[in-house]
Amino acid sequence: MNKKIKLLALLVFLLVGFSYGCISNTNTSTTSTVSEKPKVLTISTTTSLYDTGILENVVAPIFKEKYNIELRFIPKGTGGAILDAKSGASDAILVHALSKEQAFMEEGYGVNRKVFAYNFFVIVGPKDDPAGIRGLSVTEALKKIVEYGRAHPDQLVWVSRDDGSGTNTKEIALWKNAGFEFEALKNESWFGTTGSGMGNTLLYTSERNAYTLSDIGTYLKYQKEGKINLDVLVDKGEELINVYAIIIINPEKISGKDFEGAMFLAEWLTSEEGQKAIAEYGKDEFGRPLFYPAVPVLKSQEGEVFKWILKYGFMKDGDKYTECPEKFRYKPTYDFFEFPASVVEG
Repeated sequence: MNKKIKLLALLVFLLVGFSYGCISNTNTSTTSTVSEKPKVLTISTTTSLYDTGILENVVAPIFKEKYNIELRFIPKGTGGAILDAKSGASDAILVHALSKEQAFMEEGYGVNRKVFAYNFFVIVGPKDDPAGIRGLSVTEALKKIVEYGRAHPDQLVWVSRDDGSGTNTKEIALWKNAGFEFEALKNESWFGTTGSGMGNTLLYTSERNAYTLSDIGTYLKYQKEGKINLDVLVDKGEELINVYAIIIINPEKISGKDFEGAMFLAEWLTSEEGQKAIAEYGKDEFGRPLFYPAVPVLKSQEGEVFKWILKYGFMKDGDKYTECPEKFRYKPTYDFFEFPASVVEG
C-alpha cells in the first residue's frame, strides 16, 4: 500500500510540475511579446532636415513610443537620398526637390507621396554685406553677387553645395531665373563649391566670409549655437518656399522594404500630433519654429503660402495639382490633397 501511495504522490507531483511549467512558459511568451524588440525603419533624408535635429530629437522618439518602430536616418542631399533609395537602402525618403521627386516616382521607385512641412530658403552672408544685397529681391541679389564676384576674382564670394540636393536644385533654378547658368558660374574663380551638406556648407561659408543659399532651419540652429557668423540678407519671395515631402518606396519595385512601417510614418507626420510636433520644434530655443506644418495650410486653402505650396510643392495631374498623382498611389491608407489647376494658374 505504501508503494502505491508513493507512486501516486510522484504522479501528482509530476503533473503539478508539468502544469506549472506550461503556465510559466505561457507567461514568458506574453512578456516577450510585450517587450518585443522594435522593428527598424530606414529613412533616407535631406541634410536640411537632419541637421536641425528635428528627426532624431522629436520624430524618432515619439514614433518609437507610438509604434515600437526605431527610425534610422541616412542624411544626404535629396539627390543622394534618392540614389540610396534606388539601391534598396531605405524604406522611405524625406526630400524637398519637386523635379527630382517626380523623376524618382516616374521611374517606379516611389509611391504615396505626402507633403508634411515647409519653410523658406534664405541667402545668408557677411554682416557688412560687401555685395550690397540686403533686402533685395532674390533675382536682384544674385545679379549683384555676380557683379561683385566678377569685380573681385581673387576673392571667394559665393559658396554652393553643388551636391544634387534639394537646396542645390533650388539654387540652380534661382540662378536661371536671374539669367545665369549654374554650370558656367562654377568655372568662375569667385564661385566655390563644397559638394557637402547644409551644415558643412554654412560652416565653410562663414569661415570664408562669403554668401550662400540655406534653408532657414539649419541656419537658425547653427547661428544660435554660435557655429557661424552670417546674417540673413534675402528672405522675401515666393520662389524661396521650401516644401518637404515623404515618399514611400514602391514594394513592387524593390522587395523586402517595410511598406507598412513607412506608411505609418507618413500617416504620423501628417496627423494632428505630427503636425503639432513640427509646429513646436524650435519655438522655445529660437523664438520661432524651424519648420511649419503644411496640412493646416492645405486644409484652410487660404493665403499666399497655400498657393506657393501648390506651385512649388505639388505635381500637375491633368486639370489639377496634387501631392501625389493617381498613377503613383499604391494601396493608400490615407487621402491626398488635390486642387483645381485654376488655383495655381488662374
